[in-house]
Amino acid sequence: MKKKILSLLMVAALAVTGLTACGGKDNKSGSDSDVKIAMITDSGDITDMSFNQTTYEAADKFGKDHDIDFKYYKPTENSDEARIASFQNAVADGYNVIVVPGYLFAPMIVNVADTNPDVKIIALDVSEFDITDAAEKANKKDYKMPSNVCCFTYSEELAGYMAGYAVVKEGYTKLGFLGGVAVPAVIRYGYGYIQGANAAAVELKKTADVQINYVYGGAFAGDPAITAVMDTWYKGGTEIVFACGGGIYTSACEAAKAANGKVVGVDTDQSGVIKDSYGVDDLCVTSAMKGLAATVTATLQGVLDGKWDSDYAGKFSNLGLVSGDDPSLNYVQLPTETWQMKNFSVDDYKALVAAMYNGDVKVSNDTENAPTTEIKVEYFDNIK
Repeated sequence: MKKKILSLLMVAALAVTGLTACGGKDNKSGSDSDVKIAMITDSGDITDMSFNQTTYEAADKFGKDHDIDFKYYKPTENSDEARIASFQNAVADGYNVIVVPGYLFAPMIVNVADTNPDVKIIALDVSEFDITDAAEKANKKDYKMPSNVCCFTYSEELAGYMAGYAVVKEGYTKLGFLGGVAVPAVIRYGYGYIQGANAAAVELKKTADVQINYVYGGAFAGDPAITAVMDTWYKGGTEIVFACGGGIYTSACEAAKAANGKVVGVDTDQSGVIKDSYGVDDLCVTSAMKGLAATVTATLQGVLDGKWDSDYAGKFSNLGLVSGDDPSLNYVQLPTETWQMKNFSVDDYKALVAAMYNGDVKVSNDTENAPTTEIKVEYFDNIK
């Protein structure tokens, strides 16, 4: 029942819009609540149209809806020390529930959680491996997750599979995958994408036709070097690229627009922002999404409802499929409200989700070994 409630919250949370772009925004309130919410950005910022922005918007909206103070902090640089400093600044300012997005926060958590037991930390996309690795590097043997921390990861391989399957069923045969940095979440997206494309090609008996170029940019932002590689791909026949990793989608979009190609968005439904930014209605065909906003909303509600100790304290949770009947309730999905595909319909998508939920379709989450495929996949060295 709890999963159902969390999932229902996801539907509302995924609809969040309305970004306030100025740094360090502070929602002042007259709330009697002792809760004060802060968010710290990772290497990006709250206008990245991806991970940070989605997290920020969800926490900001929650604060406004519940008359609770909210403020975000942007570290002065991309370093553990800067993230720790932002945490300490937030605590000094009185914020006692802090939301952090991404694996980069694992060292910060290991450094500050034990010494700030009254501050709750909600960590998105931070795995048990990330925490253990950070603890080992900090020479903290036998480190145990403190009760004031909860960590969430997602079954990105499922969303990636859906996207790969969908675009091949739609008719695309020359695919690309552009990952940001080869971290587990990005790898799961990519390997899931390959598995889905391969499955669709097998069903269509087009394994000889479907090909995938696969590369990591080495950064979570687009730049001229990455755009140049994408230009080469599109000019060489690539039709659609799954751009996976923060702002790196800009490089894929620039190259795609110039060559009349297409992209697949990531984490959130990026079709709207890509349309607004590049002036092409159908540049983004679909997006492999995960429920970041829903997780933030549900967990913050749990804090207010006094459910931290029972539901979240010291726990690692992996979120994926919770419904085979209603894809919109799942923590990994494709957006249906902005559906642009014609050959692969919403009903086809629902049938795929049902098969995945029931176990008829199995997707590997192995990040160490590339999937075995019948289609051709060409792996390239990191761009940067």
